[in-house]
Amino acid sequence: MEFGNFSIWEVIMMVCFGFSWPFAIVKTVKAKNPAGKSYLFLTMIIIGYAAGCVHKLLHKMDWVFALYVINALMVATDMVLCLYYQHKLNRKKDSGV
Repeated sequence: MEFGNFSIWEVIMMVCFGFSWPFAIVKTVKAKNPAGKSYLFLTMIIIGYAAGCVHKLLHKMDWVFALYVINALMVATDMVLCLYYQHKLNRKKDSGV
């Protein structure tokens, strides 16, 4: 179903995904431990969002492009936080604390 220049189904998908990532980020910050997080999964999600951006740029640019970018940035933020906390945990373990 298309409304104007965008698909309502694509918008619903991107909004639903977009609402879930802040919860993942908050969970990572609160736990300060990336245990259970899959870097491969997060990487694949970022690649998927990048592919959506490329499609928008090459075939059908509309405002939904911004949702792809925002979602990709949130996933990247979660990944950076996981890497940061993993590094801190490794340093703490290496120092014997």
